[in-house]
Order: sequence, then C-alpha cells, then structure tokens
Amino acid sequence: MDIKICGLKTEDALEATIAGGASHAGFIFFPKSPRYIDPEAAAPLAARAKQAGVMPVAVTVDADDAFLDAIVAAMLPGMLQLHGKETPDRVAELKARHGLPVMKALAISTADDLARRLPYEGIADRFLAAGRAMQVQAFAGVPLDISDFPSRHPYGLALLQSHFERILAGWVDELGVRIRRECEVSGFVQQAGHVDVALSDGATVRAGYLVGCDGARSMVRKAAGIEFAGWDPTTCWITAEVEMETTPPYGLRGGGGIGPAEDGRVGVTLIERDVEARHREPTLSDLRAALMSVDGTDYGAHSPRYISRFTDMTRQAVAYRTGRVLLAGDSAHVHAPLGGQGLNLGVQDAVNLGWRLAQVVHGTAPDSLLDTYHAERHPVAARVLRNTMAQRALGADDDRSGALRDLVANLLVMDEPRRHVAGMISGLDIHYDLGDGHPLLGRRMPDLDLLTADGERRVYDLLREARPVLLHLSDTPAPDIGPWAGRVQLVQGTFTGPWEVPVVGPVPAPATVLVRPDGHVAWVGTGDSHDSHDDGDDHDGGESLPPRLHEALRAWFGDPLA
Repeated sequence: MDIKICGLKTEDALEATIAGGASHAGFIFFPKSPRYIDPEAAAPLAARAKQAGVMPVAVTVDADDAFLDAIVAAMLPGMLQLHGKETPDRVAELKARHGLPVMKALAISTADDLARRLPYEGIADRFLAAGRAMQVQAFAGVPLDISDFPSRHPYGLALLQSHFERILAGWVDELGVRIRRECEVSGFVQQAGHVDVALSDGATVRAGYLVGCDGARSMVRKAAGIEFAGWDPTTCWITAEVEMETTPPYGLRGGGGIGPAEDGRVGVTLIERDVEARHREPTLSDLRAALMSVDGTDYGAHSPRYISRFTDMTRQAVAYRTGRVLLAGDSAHVHAPLGGQGLNLGVQDAVNLGWRLAQVVHGTAPDSLLDTYHAERHPVAARVLRNTMAQRALGADDDRSGALRDLVANLLVMDEPRRHVAGMISGLDIHYDLGDGHPLLGRRMPDLDLLTADGERRVYDLLREARPVLLHLSDTPAPDIGPWAGRVQLVQGTFTGPWEVPVVGPVPAPATVLVRPDGHVAWVGTGDSHDSHDDGDDHDGGESLPPRLHEALRAWFGDPLA
C-alpha cells in the first residue's frame, strides 16, 4: 500500500500525491501539541483526495512538542563542538518538525542580545540578515524604544520562529553534530560517572551529562524529582494563523491583538473568557467565538495554518541541576509570553551552560563549575517570571487595573524608568553577581572596535570560537597567562572611544578585561595592578599575575597547566 504524507492545507502536495499514483494520502495531526491544527482545515483536501480515488488517512501523532526548547537544545551541542569536544549524539524531544507549521508566528528578540549571545561562527549575522529590525520592546502594552541604548544593534529583531529554527539547525549541521530526530527520552538512570538514557526507539545512550530541554511538561525534570514551583494559570489565550474573507483592522485588543502574517494570512491572539478552555483542544469555532466577543464579527475566518492555546502559568524549577542532570529553557521555567522574553531567556540558558559543560566534559574544569549555572541563571528567570506576572496584572480588564496601567504608562514616558524597564525586558541589563568592583564585572562586554596589531577587530569576533579572551588595552606590559595560554586568548589593542553600558551608562575605561565565552566580564584590571579587586597585598607565592586575575582564571577555566 503506497501511502504519501501531505501537510495540511497544502494543495500542491496533495496534487503531487494524486499524480504520483498513491492509493492513500496521510494527513498528520498532533492533538497534544501546541501546534495542533484544526481537522476542519483538512476537510476540503480530504474531499478532493476522495474525488481523485485516493483514500485520505488521518495520522495521529500522540506526543507533546517543545518549540523553544528545540532551539535551546540545538545550542548546546554547537557550543560543545566549538570547544573541540566530539558530540556523537544529541538526545532531545525532537519530533517531526521540518516542513510542518510551527506554533509561534513571530520570534521577537533583541538584536543586540542575539549578537552578544551568538557571535559563534558568525551565526548571529545570519539571524540579523533574515529578521526585520524594529522597536519591539514593550511592558504591559507600553512601547519601549531602545534606540538610544549604547549598542551596535539598538533595536529588536522580528523573525518567524520557523526561520529561527531553520538557521540554527543549519549551523549545528555545519558543525557536524549528529541529531537523532523523532526520538524521545523515555527514562534515564544516573550512575557515579555517567547517565544511561533510554530512548523511545529502544536504544540506550550513555552520556556524561543529560540536559533536559524538553519543555514545560519535561519528562527529564519530573524523572529527576525537581520541583516545578509557581502559580497556576489565571488566563487562557487562543492563538492562530488563518485566512479571512474580510481584512480586519490590525492592532492590540482583547488582551492580545490581530496582525498580518505570511502569505496573506492573519495572526490572531485573544483572551478567552473561560480559563478552563485550556483543557480542551482548540477549534476554528473557538477562534471565531473569540473574534466575535471582541470585534462582533469573525471576519469569515477559515483555513487555519494552526490553532493553539497558551496560558499565564508561571513556574520555575527550584534547582537547575541535580547530579549529572541539568535543565534549560522551558523545562526550567515557564511564564506568560509577555514582552517577547521567552526565546531570549532560553538561548541565554544554553549559552551560559554550553561553555561550562564543554570545559567539564573536556576535562579542563572541575564538575563544580556546573553549579555556577544555577547560581547565575535562576535569578534571571525568576525576574522574568515576576515581570510577566506584573504585566498580566496590569492587563486585567477592569477600571482599577486600567487606572494603574495609565499611571505606569505615564512613568515609562520618562527616560530613566524607560531605560530601566527596557533593559530588563530586553535582557541587556543582565548582571551576574561576581562580587564588588568595576561596573563591567558580571555584565556583558561591549562590542567595541579595537585597534590591534592585526588591524581593527570587533570584540565579538574574538569570541567566534567560544574561547575566553583577555583583552589588554593599556600600553603597560600585558599579564603573563602562560599556564592558561592554551585555553585563553591574549589580545592586545587600544580603544579610544567612550565606554558605555546599557542602563548603567558611562563607566571608567579599564586597562585589562577577562571575557568569558558567553561575553560576560569575569575580571577587570584598572591599571596599576590589572586588578580592580587588588587590596594592595603582595602577590602570594611570587605569582606574576594579580591575585584576583589568577583566581578568576582558575575559577572559570580550570587549574593552570604545569
């Protein structure tokens, strides 16, 4: 029996199936997936198939899907490969994805955040070329302009998530990472020096570490016994891309909005009156009802590309690590998608964990380095959870909430509140607590144009191989990092322009800066001692390095080589 698989609402694919002489045409449904497509959309194609003598067959895939976490999962093997560690397999909750519609119509991210997080092998340039630059930041519906931020890319990036995934998957493929597709993790057992991972196809994989990037319903998190603490949903949204007989007015309303999508479709996201609707599969009738409640008409909505629901459930794993099991992305935190922060947050997790995991697996750093992943990333996600809950409270449809929303909107017109909140929403103000000292410490290094012996070099170009770099920007002798020379790049150069950091503003020019592979500053030298933390004591043991630089190199990049 010759069965051909057709995507829903793809007339060309169906006609090709008919012309190819197939006896059956399969239509795929994902009833548990957020990208679930209403069966009504397949009815006309099924009728056409029958008319041509081809039997339509419904193929139901009984599996959940994790969209953002597939992106997060793809980052980790890329980081490992850049560090020179062979990664024979990636085990992740990846289903049949390519060529099928995805849930998110738009992946909104801060262009500068992507450039800072993904300088590796020039991958950020691909996203910048494919996306559309625009001011996308907002808080509770109040636009936040970041065009005055000291940044190479002071704007947001609008990019279809399907394109984001395609670009990232292409990069990982170029690195030679082998991916097991359509294969789920069904269980695992932690051992003293490894993790045995059972797969849905019956195979078992032995790995040094297991990172759960399998979404809000994470099997890895549950099996590891990690609590997912937080708050149950109070609001349910219905979201879809559909064709419409009448073009609606575009704009924000109904707790969401209506806007243009690809190929003439219309994107719709609206609050539903009944939060319990989240337990039911969404249908085209539900979408029409939501449109009627807001606009008094459904605009003749038909032929959905996808229909889905999401809520404001807000939860966070109490621990991002237990033994050899770690969590990243939505398996570690979920929140209402307000402010477009979810994709940034997951990618930040992957980049923060990736270089640490690479060093531990490669044997250049101790296992304890992985504990710093939770210490840095858990507070960042906790802040996102709080600000999305605040935005949802401000968005409530009552007079008192409306009055509060107006007050907040008036405050955000002022520069200082705007910069503060925009820095938080965009993630450009992230500051890891690495102790007291220079304002750069723990923040992301500005992407400066340095003048070096090899000509003009951008700071982020120096991070393309995901290796740390010690920048010496003074005319004094550079620190001797001999024991770490094989792991840390030493680059001497000059920069004569102003030093500015988003939200913080101008900062004193440093003499030397140690930059981690994720772009965050691990140590700052101010001149005389190359060490902003130096207390004036003699260098213990006759070390040629300032004590705090020595400590930073050892803490982040392992013990010195003999």
